Amino acid sequence: MTILSTKNLTKSYGKKTALSQINLEISRGRIIGLLGPNGSGKSTFIKIAAGLLVPTAGEIIIDGQPPGVDTKAKVSYLSERTYLNDWMRVSEIIAFFEDFYADFNRIKAENMLKDLNINPDDRLKTMSKGTKEKVQLILVMSRQAELYLLDEPIGGVDPAARDYILNTIITNYKEEASVIISTHLIADVEQILDDIIFINQGELALSSSVDEIRETHNKSVDGLFREVFKC
Repeated sequence: MTILSTKNLTKSYGKKTALSQINLEISRGRIIGLLGPNGSGKSTFIKIAAGLLVPTAGEIIIDGQPPGVDTKAKVSYLSERTYLNDWMRVSEIIAFFEDFYADFNRIKAENMLKDLNINPDDRLKTMSKGTKEKVQLILVMSRQAELYLLDEPIGGVDPAARDYILNTIITNYKEEASVIISTHLIADVEQILDDIIFINQGELALSSSVDEIRETHNKSVDGLFREVFKC
């Protein structure tokens, strides 16, 4: 069953085309790697799916509907940038999310904070960039969403924390939900991916399952990525 589909999805900024006629179908219950070089259009795709940007042409459908109020209740979005107010304590942010999102699980959030040794009484302004990103990921993955959109979820954290974060992703979503992970750290995330989408200069270069890549190309996803996008 499809959770997200696009038809000729296009996004332009003036004369610059960020996405060009993207046609995709993403099934439920899958973890998908949205992969491509910097500036390839990954974040633009994520933001359109999250309802933060409007396509220039074409369409995107999430669970049978175009992005809007109804789909935002089903989509949990992790921005590549910290958007939370620095003066807030983590406990205050958790209370805010609990009030705002009906599907937010406070107990799950508190357990993840404990696992990562993050004090809920600490203010964000006292934290490192990596710790702030961990807090954001905890908030996003504590929702019982239908679709998770994660823009560079491990880009700002130390290698030692990446395994925990990846494990957090794969153990904290519903079986019928899907997760789209935009990243350039392919070797780190490959182990948890079911499918991959390669985007290059705004165009769809490849959409395939990880198993098909290994069987057809006899390569890892990271190996194929390096071949497709080599300079």
